[in-house]
Amino acid sequence: MPTPPHRTGGVLAWSGALLFPFALFATITLPGGSGSLLQLPLVLLALLLPLGLARRSPLPGLLVLLAGGTAVLFTLQNGTLVSVLVIVLIIMADGMAGNVAANRPRRVSLPVAALTAVVEGTLAVTAGQVGDVATVLTVILLGVITAWVLGDSIRQRRRHAAVQREQAEAQAVEAERLRIARELHDMVAHSIAVIAVQAGMGRRVIDTRPAEARDALANIEDTSRETAAALRRMLVGLRRSDGGSGPAPRDPAPGLADLDDLVTRSAQAGVEVRLRRHGEPAPLPPDIDLSAFRIIQEAVTNVIRHAGTGHCDVGVQQDDRALTIEVTDDGPGGATATVVAGAGNGLTGMRERVGLLGGEFASGPRPGGGFRIAATIPLPEETTR
Repeated sequence: MPTPPHRTGGVLAWSGALLFPFALFATITLPGGSGSLLQLPLVLLALLLPLGLARRSPLPGLLVLLAGGTAVLFTLQNGTLVSVLVIVLIIMADGMAGNVAANRPRRVSLPVAALTAVVEGTLAVTAGQVGDVATVLTVILLGVITAWVLGDSIRQRRRHAAVQREQAEAQAVEAERLRIARELHDMVAHSIAVIAVQAGMGRRVIDTRPAEARDALANIEDTSRETAAALRRMLVGLRRSDGGSGPAPRDPAPGLADLDDLVTRSAQAGVEVRLRRHGEPAPLPPDIDLSAFRIIQEAVTNVIRHAGTGHCDVGVQQDDRALTIEVTDDGPGGATATVVAGAGNGLTGMRERVGLLGGEFASGPRPGGGFRIAATIPLPEETTR
């Protein structure tokens, strides 16, 4: 059975890091002394061995570099090459200490930075043949502090970005839940209102006018089937989006083009909808088109359930700047509609839809009786061009 690639890479990284002190010692002690042309390039190649481990495991990589480099340099006689190696090791150790700070919490990175500063200072004083010890130690301390601060700032930025991603995902989930709740409410409330009216009418005329009762039952059956199919499609989509295979296909969302069907269903429920359109109709963004349809649907549903009248007026006006919707009735149930609809989710859902689109919403009883719902939704510039 083949070894997984990540395990193979880990084995190679650890092998190179453990061979680092032996390779460094062997290249420094090559025949020919410090004047050999091959010696310095080979030494630099040996110093690269711990980098593979540091990329995978920052802390072990740094510890191998410090321990191996210290052990090798203390076994050698002082010389120009050793002094150069001390400088190179200090620079590499600073970078690795910053890498630890970028990937580990402060309770780990701070002690590691302190250990790095101690080891670097010891190497500089004992093997580097420095003259001004205080100045060199100050430079080393500042280098370690700078590397740690840079690494810790990178870790903080990553953490902040992760928190922002989590918040954005949570907000997206909440927005989707609210969208589904609004869709379910608008769809089911309208269908149930139509079914209730048809069932009541059928019950009253079943003995005297059986033909009308059969028509009412047929309308109830059609409305129930349509609602059940829509709910089934929505639930299937939710299951797929929760972990099924492939993205959930979405059926075309209703829009203002479907108002004629809404008028027909409302007439079956006993409410005549007088639809008036003003302005030149132009294609609308999907979110505005869906919201406009749902607002009208919910307003007509309130008329069916609460207004106590057999007709209502729906006006839709579209110009270059905004889409205006107005639904009015003159039924005696205006005050009742205000109490019942305000206590439920109907008016709240309409107001939320309009607010999300940056529009204005108003509702309330009319001075001469009845109820009025008005919404103005601004249109984006791309729609008006």
